[in-house]
Amino acid sequence: MRAGGIGKHGIRFGAKHIVGAWGAAVLGLFGSSVEANPQPGQLNLTPGVTTYSEVPYLLNNVSLGVCVVIGILVFGAMFIAMFRFRKSAGAVAEKWSHNTTVEIIWTVIPILILITLAWLATNGLRQFSDTTGAQMTVKVTGYQWKWRYDYVDYQGKAISKVGFMSKLDDQSNATRQLNSGLDPWAVKADGEQTYLLNVDHPLVVPIHTKIRFVITADDVIHSWFVPALGWKMDAIPGVVNAAWTNINTPGIYRGQCAELCGQDHGFMPIVVKAVSQEDFAKWLASQQQPAAAPAAAATAAAPAQASVQVPAHATQG
Repeated sequence: MRAGGIGKHGIRFGAKHIVGAWGAAVLGLFGSSVEANPQPGQLNLTPGVTTYSEVPYLLNNVSLGVCVVIGILVFGAMFIAMFRFRKSAGAVAEKWSHNTTVEIIWTVIPILILITLAWLATNGLRQFSDTTGAQMTVKVTGYQWKWRYDYVDYQGKAISKVGFMSKLDDQSNATRQLNSGLDPWAVKADGEQTYLLNVDHPLVVPIHTKIRFVITADDVIHSWFVPALGWKMDAIPGVVNAAWTNINTPGIYRGQCAELCGQDHGFMPIVVKAVSQEDFAKWLASQQQPAAAPAAAATAAAPAQASVQVPAHATQG
């Protein structure tokens, strides 16, 4: 038989399809890496869009590969011993109790594996902890149940009075209410399904810029987590944690609070909008303009008041 997988050609045909099936499974596992934001049904981590995000992505894949190989070897040896050398098949147990060479091998190899993984993890943590040379600083404060963003400085210049609260968007908030009758799948932004994943004011940042985040909280412990950035950081009252990112690709990247912080923990999403440096400069200027307008009006009014002369009879009276 040629097509059923019983004859010689059938077995070859079946093996080819088995390899193809495994290839499809691998692509299904890692193929979602083309998307920066996590997608429904995605099994692997997202590779992210920052200069650092590839570090945890690589470490995860290497660790997963090591676990898969060890699992195949251990369970393979176990099943071979159970079925091939079973007593009912006439197998007779050997009399020796140990083998020095084998024991050396299965002691040295795990040590080398652990050293390699420890080196990769330590090097990744070292890179992540280095916030020096940042070109921009943003303060993130967690509240029940929203985030506040304050822009501290950019390109060596202090930023004054640019900050805002960021909370769940009105459409998602209305839909989530009990007996609202609204369809969660109808909550979309730019054609993307964004139920519980959108906010009223996203955090706008420039690309190709090393951004330092100083993260804290005002009430309870929160955790600021955007998967596309490749890290998450706890926001703890009375503690200021630091992290950094450098986004390579413009886009909108979504996340959520990753620390159980109360009844509305699931309703405080995070949205980061990465734009070009030129567009960010325009956006920043537009945010500073309203704050600068009252100050300019007050400055213009002062000379006008000073120029008013008091009549002599008014002074005498």
